[in-house]
Amino acid sequence: MKKIITSESVNIGHPDKTCDFLADAFLDEALAQDPNSQMAVECSIKNDKLFIYGEATTKAEIDYKSIARGFLKKIGYTNKFKIVEELSVQSPDINQAVVKDKLCANDQGIVFGYACNETKEFMPLPILVAHKMMKKYNDFIQNEPDFFSDAKCQISVCYENDKPIYFDTILISVSHSETCQNLQKRIMQNVVTPVLDEYANLVKKSTKYIINPSGKFTIWGSFSDSGCVGRKIVVDTYGGVGKVGGGCFSSKNATKVDRSGAYYARYVAKNLVANGFCDRCEIEVSYGIGLDKPLSMNINCFGTEKTSLTKIYNLVNKRFDFSPDNIIKELNLLRPIYKETACYGHFGRENFPWEKIISL
Repeated sequence: MKKIITSESVNIGHPDKTCDFLADAFLDEALAQDPNSQMAVECSIKNDKLFIYGEATTKAEIDYKSIARGFLKKIGYTNKFKIVEELSVQSPDINQAVVKDKLCANDQGIVFGYACNETKEFMPLPILVAHKMMKKYNDFIQNEPDFFSDAKCQISVCYENDKPIYFDTILISVSHSETCQNLQKRIMQNVVTPVLDEYANLVKKSTKYIINPSGKFTIWGSFSDSGCVGRKIVVDTYGGVGKVGGGCFSSKNATKVDRSGAYYARYVAKNLVANGFCDRCEIEVSYGIGLDKPLSMNINCFGTEKTSLTKIYNLVNKRFDFSPDNIIKELNLLRPIYKETACYGHFGRENFPWEKIISL
C-alpha cells in the first residue's frame, strides 16, 4: 500500500521561530550564570514590537532587551524595536513542589518520544529533509543580500509498506528583495539540489518542485505575520509522524517535563531502534507536578518489535530512569545548550545528549 507523508520546517526568521530562539537564548543566559535557574520567559512579536513575559527564579542578571536587539539585528531586521517586559518570579507554590532533595516535575503532562530506522538519524525522512533544507537555506543567504531569513519548506514523501520510496513534492517559500533575480533557479541550485543529492535514489523524474508559489514574498517576519513561543511543536518534533505532548519546549528549563521528559523519551526510543529491538518505537510518559517519578509509561513498536514487548518493557525499566532528577543528571541538562535546539528540530542532530546511542 502506498501513502504520502508530508512534513514542514521553518527558518529562524519565521516570527514563531524567532520567538523560540529568543526564549532559549534567555534560558541559556540564565543557566550560564546560575545552573539552578527556574525559567519560563517567553516572547511575542508583531511589526516593530516585542513583548517579553513570564517567570524567572534565578540569580542571573539578564539583559533581555540587549539579547533580543542583538539577535533581531543578526537575522536581518534593520528597524528599531519597542520592547516591553512583564516578568515575575516563579510561584512559590510551584517552587516548593519542584525543588526538593530530588528535583521533581514542574507540572503534570504527557510527553512522547519517537524513533524509526528509515534514516541514519533514526528520524522520519520528511521532517529530517525539511530541516536540512531550511538549514541549507540559512547558510546560503549569509552572503546573499537579495534573500531574507523568513522561509519555510514542505517535503512530501511517498511510502510503500511503511518504507520511503521517493520524494513526491518539494515545496519551498523564501522571502526576498523587490529586485531579486532568478529566484527559482538560485534556490534550486543552492538549496534544494544540494540537500537532495544525499538522497539521490529517492529523487524521481516525477518529483515535483514548487518554489515560491505565491509569486512574491518581500514583506517578511513580524511585518507579515505575528509570532510567539511554542506554535511550532510539530516542526520541533517529528513532523506529524510521531505524537506530540501537551506543551512546547522552548523557554523551559529541565524541571519542566514537557521538555526534559520528551528528550528522554526520544533518547530511549532511539536506543531501542538503534540496538535492533524494533524498527519503529513511540514512548508515552505521564507526569504529575511535585512527583519525583512518572505516573505511567507506554511503549508502542507498531508491530515491528524483534522480541516480545514484555522483554522490551523489562529492559527499559532496568536500564532507564524517567524521573526528572535522573533525566537532568543523565543528560546533563543544567547547561546553556538550548538556543541551538530552537530551529531545525530538537531531534535528529548528534550534538544533543539525548541523541547519544548506547549499547543495550
